[in-house]
Amino acid sequence: MATGDAWRFPDARSGTERNQREDPGVMSGEQAMVVTTGTGPEKEQLPGPGCWAGGERGGEGPQEPRRQWKKFLYCEPHKRIKEVLEEELYIKRDECHIKNSPTDNISSDDAGCTFMERGGKIRRDFLDLGVCTREKLTHVRDCKTGSSGIPVKLVTNLFSLDLPQDWQLYQYHVTYTPHLESRRMRIALLYSHRELSNKAKAFDGVILFLSQKLEEKVTELSSETQRGETVKMTVTLTRELPASSPVCLQVFSIIFRKILKKLSMYQIGRNFYKPSEPVEIPQHNLSLWPGFTISVSQFESRLLFSADVSYKILRNETVLEFMTALCHQTGMSGFTQTCEKQLIGFIVLTRYNNKTYRIDDIDWSVKPTHTFQKRDGTEITYVDYYKQQYDITLSDLNQPMLVSLLKSKRNDNAEPQMAHLIPELCFLTGLSSRVTSDFQLMKVVAEEMRLSPLGRQQRLARLADDIHRNKDARFELETWGLHFGCQMSLTGRVVPSEKILMQDHICQPASAADWSKDMRTWKILSTQPLNNWLIICGDRAENVTEYFLSCLRRVGNSMGFKVDCPKIIKVQETPAAFLSAIQKHFDPDVQLVMCILPSNQQNYYDSIKKYLSSDCPVPSQCVLVRTLNKQGMMMNVATKIAMQMTCKLGGELWAVEIPLKSLMVVGIDVCKDAFNKGMVVVGFVASINPRITRWFSRCILQKTTTDVADCLKVFMIGALNRWHKHNHSLPARVIVYRDGVGDGQLKTLVEYEVPQLLSSVTEASSNVSSKLSVIVVRKRCMQRFFTEVNRTVQNPPLGTVVDSEATRPECYDFYLISQATCRGTVNPTYYNVIYDDNGLKPDHMQRLTFKLCHLYYNWPGLISIPAPCQYAHKLTFLVAQSIHKEPSLELANSLFYL
Repeated sequence: MATGDAWRFPDARSGTERNQREDPGVMSGEQAMVVTTGTGPEKEQLPGPGCWAGGERGGEGPQEPRRQWKKFLYCEPHKRIKEVLEEELYIKRDECHIKNSPTDNISSDDAGCTFMERGGKIRRDFLDLGVCTREKLTHVRDCKTGSSGIPVKLVTNLFSLDLPQDWQLYQYHVTYTPHLESRRMRIALLYSHRELSNKAKAFDGVILFLSQKLEEKVTELSSETQRGETVKMTVTLTRELPASSPVCLQVFSIIFRKILKKLSMYQIGRNFYKPSEPVEIPQHNLSLWPGFTISVSQFESRLLFSADVSYKILRNETVLEFMTALCHQTGMSGFTQTCEKQLIGFIVLTRYNNKTYRIDDIDWSVKPTHTFQKRDGTEITYVDYYKQQYDITLSDLNQPMLVSLLKSKRNDNAEPQMAHLIPELCFLTGLSSRVTSDFQLMKVVAEEMRLSPLGRQQRLARLADDIHRNKDARFELETWGLHFGCQMSLTGRVVPSEKILMQDHICQPASAADWSKDMRTWKILSTQPLNNWLIICGDRAENVTEYFLSCLRRVGNSMGFKVDCPKIIKVQETPAAFLSAIQKHFDPDVQLVMCILPSNQQNYYDSIKKYLSSDCPVPSQCVLVRTLNKQGMMMNVATKIAMQMTCKLGGELWAVEIPLKSLMVVGIDVCKDAFNKGMVVVGFVASINPRITRWFSRCILQKTTTDVADCLKVFMIGALNRWHKHNHSLPARVIVYRDGVGDGQLKTLVEYEVPQLLSSVTEASSNVSSKLSVIVVRKRCMQRFFTEVNRTVQNPPLGTVVDSEATRPECYDFYLISQATCRGTVNPTYYNVIYDDNGLKPDHMQRLTFKLCHLYYNWPGLISIPAPCQYAHKLTFLVAQSIHKEPSLELANSLFYL
């Protein structure tokens, strides 16, 4: 089948028929008045059909508005104004709403988002800066740093950013008479005045920011349009902002975004990439664009610029090639439905303008030969448009159009616009689930992306050198009064390693990161014998099943885990056959059901876990046949499975010394449901014994648009009751680790989740209530730390704590490195104590957190976050991906989700 014939469908209509239905070229007044910021007036700089004229997403191009817009006369500005606009700043995406006055609006002209410290919108990562929790914690108000451990010198990915001592940012409100609808026209007219031509500035059409104060508080200016109309502008000083203000921090961030653009980088999402230096992986048809993620923030005593290496994964495969291959694979019958299922939701990149879009639909009726209306009223086909604009010749004139819904960045209530994208020009980004299951491919990708500490440091040093050497970058910094300094060093501490407590032995592992070898030598703390259990397997898995059972009994004996012979049931290799066998042979005395699956198809796992977690609650263990075929690794495999089975039966594997008596630790995580995006899964896991080796787990699905939990009071009361049942008293202390917190949610946690937890511990006892601490955990933070050894850099040692210089002055926070990596750069975990009645010293809080990173029973070694957080993550992931409903309470006392 020829490529051009693959997309011929009966419902395809002509361009004339389509235009009778809709008018894709009509635009709003704001869009019609847009000043072009491209190569000049002789050529329209339109990013392509993924955008609309003057739109927020990516400039201008063919699109389909949902309603009829009013038409406005377009006034061509002076060429110099266009040049000025090319240099304007523009703040990028990711915003949320707060209520305040409309006078603190900041935006720019290069990239897409509006910042309002007091009105309208503010970027989510800047919203957390206004949450000051440390001032309420009297025991750390004066000092939040610890002292125990061995000092270690560290290099960071932070760079000093110096300002004059009396530096201020001046905020002005600009009004126009008569009022102008076009934002870009307002910018162009204001920037044409010599009073502003030599000043560093950022302006969004309403609010103006300057680094130098104007002579008068109220400045009157006037300009004349090409039509001879006089426009008066009133520039009024409204605020003088210190350098530590969140408004100033965002201005600094957009300054550096402009600088990275001057270094030939392109912004995709929040990060910047260099398409000119791709890393090619030809054997897998992939490209990696190297780049950076950056931010500017106020740390303990100074303003610092932070940068980290980032990669954008691109497939060297267009959507058209993907569709053609899929068509040949599936045939025409049901192809459209299969194609939509495969592609909708994917992010694609159009390389002619380096913009990304989400595929929301596929319009099979629109072809490249159809026409759309340009802003000047003329009609042009998609084929001619791309030829004229980008000198691109489309090869397939019958391909359908991808549809992307573009939401307004300035008005969340505005109806989304539909943009048409050409499949031939769209490249798939990211990796599909099929690709990520390819071990060899992921290994190759990881080798390129996992930079060693030295490789990462060299990239950072090169970035700093490029900024210093680039004349335009230096000029931009000097204009704003900024001085970009050197890379920062600081002193951290390495806390002592922990001893692992087994049943009759105290183990000091040879490697603090991994004590798996010790698990086969010493007996675990406690376990339940496995007397009555089932194995469901296919006919072809009989031999491997027998060998696996012999290995399982051998490792079980050395661990103290008694495993009797199971009842083995052979079935056909279909999900329905496995489920039917479980239903037929299950009885109330069965302790565990093991299923040896022929493949990793999701429907096998999902149907089994859903039935055995909710409908017929009993612990279950799923194992792939190919895992049991690893003959040389069979003892390792059997050991790990034995550990999981022990935990699912309520056993305890190991412990660490916990000096605090009567302590309950809690982990909370939130995960979006895979099927219903309007639902989130809230997981709650709490320890129920003083040794912190037994756990109570609850999970619920709730409808919400945010990742904020509204069921914590019920969960906490249940956990306290369970603690009281086992210990005949309530815990003296409760420490909650809250994971899964997104940007901008810190204030909501303080005002909404903490009161839920506080009221539950208060109401649980009429006498003395438990003391509560709440700690926010962030696994993904930008900060990196390295140690200098023999003129090179390495990952810091396990147990490294950083609680000064790289932390925030308004927070009781610290970084902890509790994981080791054999390849790449270790990522620290960031902890922010937002509520603390316990009054623990910083040393004790940091040591306790490090101890808890040893107690995750699914891995005999250290992990990056405290064990209760990882348990909560495992629970929410299982429910969100496979079960999609609340597990039975009968399983709440076991780690059934490991």
